[in-house]
Amino acid sequence: MSTQPVQFTTFTIPEKKAQATDIKSAFNRYLYHWPLFILGLIIAMAGLFFYLKIAKPVYEIKASLQIKDEKKTPDQQLALEKLDLVNNAKIIENEIEVLKSKQLIGQVVQDLKLWVSYQKKEGFLAEQDLYKSTPIIFNLLESNGNFNNKKFNIVIKDKNSFYLQLSNGKLKELSFKDHFTNSFGTWKLEPTATLPQYQGETIVITLTDPDNTALQYQKAIDVSLSNKLATTLALSLNDAVPQRGKDILNRLIYNYNLSGKTEKNRETKSTLDFIDQRLSSLSSELAQAEKEIEDFKSSRGLTDISSDSKISLENMQANDTRLNEVNVQLSVIDGIENYINSSKNTGRAPATLGITDPALTVMIGKLSELQLQHDKLLATTPETNPDFEAINNQIQTTRNAIRESVRNIRASLLSSRQKLQGFNAKFESSIKGIPTQEREYVSMKRQQEIKENLYTYLLQKREEVAVSYASTIADDRIVDYAYSTPAKSNQSLAFAAALALGLGLPAGLIYARNSLSNKITSLQEIKDQVTVPVIAELPFEASKNPIVINSGATAISEQFRALRTKMHYLYGEKESGRVTLLTSSIPSEGKSFVSSNLALALAYSGRKTIVLELDLRKPQLTKTFNLFGNRPGITDYILGKADLSAIIQASGLDQNLDLIGSGINTNNPSELLERKQLKDLILSLQNIYDDIIIDSPPVHLVPDAMILSRLTDQTLYMVRQGFTEKSELNFIKELNDQKQLTNLNLIFNGIERIKYGYGYKFNNKYYSQGKKSKIYNSMFSNFFNRF
Repeated sequence: MSTQPVQFTTFTIPEKKAQATDIKSAFNRYLYHWPLFILGLIIAMAGLFFYLKIAKPVYEIKASLQIKDEKKTPDQQLALEKLDLVNNAKIIENEIEVLKSKQLIGQVVQDLKLWVSYQKKEGFLAEQDLYKSTPIIFNLLESNGNFNNKKFNIVIKDKNSFYLQLSNGKLKELSFKDHFTNSFGTWKLEPTATLPQYQGETIVITLTDPDNTALQYQKAIDVSLSNKLATTLALSLNDAVPQRGKDILNRLIYNYNLSGKTEKNRETKSTLDFIDQRLSSLSSELAQAEKEIEDFKSSRGLTDISSDSKISLENMQANDTRLNEVNVQLSVIDGIENYINSSKNTGRAPATLGITDPALTVMIGKLSELQLQHDKLLATTPETNPDFEAINNQIQTTRNAIRESVRNIRASLLSSRQKLQGFNAKFESSIKGIPTQEREYVSMKRQQEIKENLYTYLLQKREEVAVSYASTIADDRIVDYAYSTPAKSNQSLAFAAALALGLGLPAGLIYARNSLSNKITSLQEIKDQVTVPVIAELPFEASKNPIVINSGATAISEQFRALRTKMHYLYGEKESGRVTLLTSSIPSEGKSFVSSNLALALAYSGRKTIVLELDLRKPQLTKTFNLFGNRPGITDYILGKADLSAIIQASGLDQNLDLIGSGINTNNPSELLERKQLKDLILSLQNIYDDIIIDSPPVHLVPDAMILSRLTDQTLYMVRQGFTEKSELNFIKELNDQKQLTNLNLIFNGIERIKYGYGYKFNNKYYSQGKKSKIYNSMFSNFFNRF
């Protein structure tokens, strides 16, 4: 009974128009869920309201620091060498790392006590930062090391006492004079001058670990080169309290300069320590020598010595002065040699007091510079870094050069000392002819003069070094002390973020839900999977009445009329006895709904039509047409219990439409459908009716539809939007490839024009009921289902 399938003409939509249609379709899909967007916006705006209530304005704090150019004029260099200062060359990148080092910022945290913060409660959520205006100061007398993120509330009672809020919410009265011990240590509170202003107020004290606080500020403080051609560093920090931000940057610069001066004075400090050590021992020796001379003169009654003795004494004193200088230089050389032979690449550079060799002075200055670079690199970089290998090699090369220079200088000094000692021996022999009493006095006076001259020499050198030490200035100049810029207004940004979240999250939720859905939602999904033609797209009908086609021009009625017209093309020249099978994959896809309304549409056009209720397992059509289900039907006819005239019922809706019910229940419907009597029934009906519509069971559950397909001309297969699973398309493709259903065609049923973007397809404005009220009602219908 099959007829040749008709190939429908496919019209190609221009690319730009197709893109516009896709955009409009996507917009309509999202528009369907408008209550979800409204809810998202309400939640986002509520969050924005609370955020703006508790958010604090953020100020940008800026400062600038100029690192002086390491290149100096010859006059400057000579002056520095005369004062025995260290020429500290600086690498800008290293200085940035030093400024951002945890050690330096950690010192700022300790100096400003940034690990303690004070806030005044204002309402349920808001808190006001109290920096300089805090009414109390928290003093930690002894720490247990367990106070990270500790927070407690106090209420100011008067100038002598306060209330501490306990964990159970109760208040305990305490005195400002008392010390308290709890989980994080022993502490006390000290009132400030602003205390009377906060009487009765709740103050929140928050303690954080100083190391963690330093790490937070290390991330927050930005240090960068303001200009590639300059050596000025720009420091910046965002802070809700501008004065605190300014104090932090100013203190950081102060500590950095202090650290730089300390590093520069390392060699000078070594010289001062060496001189002070020698002066300390010489002071007591000189005092003892002077006392011995005084006692000698007193006990001997000696008032003066002869002119010859005076001349000899003066000669020996002059020679001893030169000998003392040589001995001091040898002591300095010993210190340099001991330092050079040490394996360490760090530590204080050795003193160079009295050393006149310019090459050695330059090399020690270079060594001090290299060690300073090593120490700075060590503060920010692990020793496994390859940069250490290069700097250690330079230090070792400089040490070797200094070691060779020291060896030569020592040999020269030892030779000079030997000559001076020879001169002393001659002077001593020349005074042997002097009377014993004068000779003893000259010897004692000589020792006293040696110590006195050495003491005077060291005092003079100490003054020179002290002047050098005191006049040391940092190699940096503060261009701008810390200052704050106007508060950043983040209200616009916050509003934009709230708007984006309020719309973006619902859109993302809808997109994810659609992407993860295994249901068919668009015609394109069908076309991408199967080549079976889709001959009708029927809109969703919310009416509870299963008969929706009527004489009016509603959207659903017009679509059934369009399907009726397409059936003429399906059948071609065949005008009567047309047998059409309607089926689906699973129940509730609309086959019975389409069967009854399609049959009525055919009847309205004057075609004599009959509907066969051949879903023998779950018959629905007799209920749809409000007919008697207990009358004889198809099973009765097949079993020979009723003739044709007994089973045909008038539909009661149109004179051209009749129906045959399923009949009595049977336990073997598939076997029953295989009988010849069913074929005879359809042949008889073909002689009477123009169209025979067969409502069959779902084909994916039972084989009944495949059995009935042998007796039909065309098969209309239901695919319901948002209900039929995508996996069913593979099943449909298999049915079509294996020709298990006659002339298979698809009907895309239950299309929700707004929910899935089909608003452009079924525009009610064209139809008689397409008033604005209808559109308004469709937008607000199924409100809760739109979430």
